[in-house]
Amino acid sequence: MLLYFFPIFLGTLFQQFYSMIDAVILGRFVGKEALAAVGGTDIEVINLLVNFFVGLSSGASVVISQHYGARHQGALRSAVYTAIILAVVGGAAMTLLGVFGSPLILRLIDTPPDIFDYAVDYMRYYFLGMIPSMLYNMGSGILRAVGDARRPLYYLIVCCIVNIGLDLFFVVVIPLATAGAAIATSISQVICAALVLRALLRTKDIYRLELRRSNFSRVQLVHMLRIGLPAGVQSSLYSVSNVFIQATINRLGTDSVAAWAAFRRIDNIFWPISNALGITVMTFTGQNFGAKRYDRLKTSVRTGMVLHAAFTVVFTVAIILLRSPLIRLFNDDPEVVEQGAQLMLMLPPFYIAYLFTEIYSGAMRGVGESLRPALLTLFGTCVLRLVVLFLFVNQHPSNSGVAFCYPLTWVVTSVLFILYYHRGHWLSRHMRENDR
Repeated sequence: MLLYFFPIFLGTLFQQFYSMIDAVILGRFVGKEALAAVGGTDIEVINLLVNFFVGLSSGASVVISQHYGARHQGALRSAVYTAIILAVVGGAAMTLLGVFGSPLILRLIDTPPDIFDYAVDYMRYYFLGMIPSMLYNMGSGILRAVGDARRPLYYLIVCCIVNIGLDLFFVVVIPLATAGAAIATSISQVICAALVLRALLRTKDIYRLELRRSNFSRVQLVHMLRIGLPAGVQSSLYSVSNVFIQATINRLGTDSVAAWAAFRRIDNIFWPISNALGITVMTFTGQNFGAKRYDRLKTSVRTGMVLHAAFTVVFTVAIILLRSPLIRLFNDDPEVVEQGAQLMLMLPPFYIAYLFTEIYSGAMRGVGESLRPALLTLFGTCVLRLVVLFLFVNQHPSNSGVAFCYPLTWVVTSVLFILYYHRGHWLSRHMRENDR
């Protein structure tokens, strides 16, 4: 599992580097207003849309991993083709929404006037690259589903290096500010998509992508959506509540928005660790479920729990000790640094509370149980978080009040997952269906 986990972790981490590099360069060369626009307001809206599709694509990964584990060649190739079509359609829909809907969305969440134009420029150019971005995410998900986690990592390393160079060119040499950072990211996503499609087209394995003949299957699509749609809703629920929270942060002023933007760039290093472990558990449970190796399925879950706990403790200690220097990487305004360092003390100590949500939901999705985990997440991380925000935090908005919303909901959601995982009889039900 470690051999499988590390390439996924490093791959998702390099994906975060795209936005981190944007934030660092904009914060240092353009100012805290550009940092606030890209790192705060924009990223929550972008995450809302992108996370939904990434969660949706996990349905395709589950279906493909099960077919691959069972060695169903015809069904597997059909699933791969269908998944690529889904990526193109989803990317096109998000491009239209992002390009034409950005100003309205940013006004709805009370984006401060001094960062509004920066935010609109970044979102519009970023969403122009959505089709290649979705093709990369879907294609890398396919490769990971069949056990190949290394090539997506190699492709991301190449594109991250390209992105750094293009960021410097479009922001520093040609001063296009936030638009330049978004253009650099979109071009890098095109390269990523081309590399992963090349791998799928040239492989000799049974999951090879064949474009010359249409293998699109409505049955496969329905199967993917049945698993992936709840997972997509679950993935986006975090961002739904975060968009409302961002609206509250926006009312605290540009310094607070910039501090939260810098903190979230550091915070976003943790979530690839957590997400990679969830994907690892999902893939291992999916393949073992398809092969009817139920004993190994449970071992995968236990191992994932231990790994998640170990990485969480190490990461938390490291960023708390280095909190002020890390914030200064993005902007050295004293007020921004002070507020950002305070956030580093309030939130990371509670990362460990998220452990059960990530690992248990990954295991459930691996065997096709997606709806109920999404409902648990709906209540724990969306409904409850918004209730706390509107009833308590918005009465007297502050950074500490906003920060409190996160650990409270992490704890509640994990408790719900523990109860359902051990008392819900979900695994025995799927095992009976799989053995028929």
